[in-house]
Amino acid sequence: MNNEKRDSIISVLRTLFSFFVPGSLLLLAAAILAHTGAAEQSLSAIIPVYPWAVFGGGMLLAWRFNKSRLFFALLVLAFADQSLQFFADRTANPFRMADIVSNAVPLLLPLNLAVFSLLKERGIVTLRGIFRLGLILLQPLGIALAHRCYPDLDLAGYLGHSFVDIPALANISLTQPALLAFFAAFLFLIVRFILYRDVVAGTFFWTLALVFLALGFAKFEPASPFFFATAGLVLGLSVIETSHSMAYRDELTQLPARRALKEALLKLGNRYAVAMIDIDYFKKFNDRYGHDVGDQVLQMVASKLVKAGRGAKAFRYGGEEFVLIFPGSLMDVIPYVKRVRKTIESSEFILRGPKRPRKKPEQPETTEEFLEKVSVTVSIGVAERDDYYRTPREVVKAADEAMYRAKRSGRNRISA
Repeated sequence: MNNEKRDSIISVLRTLFSFFVPGSLLLLAAAILAHTGAAEQSLSAIIPVYPWAVFGGGMLLAWRFNKSRLFFALLVLAFADQSLQFFADRTANPFRMADIVSNAVPLLLPLNLAVFSLLKERGIVTLRGIFRLGLILLQPLGIALAHRCYPDLDLAGYLGHSFVDIPALANISLTQPALLAFFAAFLFLIVRFILYRDVVAGTFFWTLALVFLALGFAKFEPASPFFFATAGLVLGLSVIETSHSMAYRDELTQLPARRALKEALLKLGNRYAVAMIDIDYFKKFNDRYGHDVGDQVLQMVASKLVKAGRGAKAFRYGGEEFVLIFPGSLMDVIPYVKRVRKTIESSEFILRGPKRPRKKPEQPETTEEFLEKVSVTVSIGVAERDDYYRTPREVVKAADEAMYRAKRSGRNRISA
């Protein structure tokens, strides 16, 4: 199996792992505990405080990491859970209002979660944050006003309307509009995860699945606060997981980051070589063409480095610098380093011209005025672990010094 195919398989497995863990495990555990009654028996002392602990801890994480998606998603989950519990006692609440809430919450909740998964992080105490909070509060306010202003309107009937008669749906506690909302949200999150490998979409998928279990099956209804709290736990853990991923993986190039490099260096044996790679004239390139194009150059170089071969592992060192770690001696890896340099040099990097239309026309013109070809080169320094350079730190420093010698010698070359 060649390295490219192996890396592709590893990438797919890593993506599947990020989708199923920890969301599916928490869902399975919650379902088993609720179904067997173990949650009430063995965790009776924890269950009453569990939702509040999750909500409080999640809000603390949201504030500490400035995660507005987590904040508002937890808020919606808490509102939904408390509303259902409050209106569950129909002796203390108007019968019609209880029906409206029990039909409105399952319809609005999946739509809200799907929307929150799509929103970008824009802060909590900001104008955008206040606007999002206003939209959340407008939903129950709108329902209450509609009920008050139009008392003769059968709002609960509209929210719980049955479109078709399907006997199989009789075992599901949700109304058909709510089922459609859940189906649309599930489909949206799955498609988004598949197309973009969006970890956030995967997290919200399992959050939504836990909410579906809580609302969709009568046998789980007594444990609905437990399911809502576990849904919040999935969201909270995603922040910790994402923060860990950001520390160990570079978001732009998707290469392991500098912290991952430090840990990888500690695991090396006695025979290895390190190549330090620097993109030539990157600052001038960035200043001339803009940071967006500069980011594309970094991504292009990273894509070539992961295919270096001979078991090499690529890392983003910082800025325009990368590192390759090879098993074996210097003489063994030099041919592969030379191939990497030549591959990057021969790769045509084509810029979008200033007159090129933003949208692709029905009959595109194949003219050269919209294209500008730019040459991208790298300078590489290589060092190996030997009797003189004994520690990983010394080897990396030697490779860094060799890389600067290559730049002083004219760039687009290798120095060892």
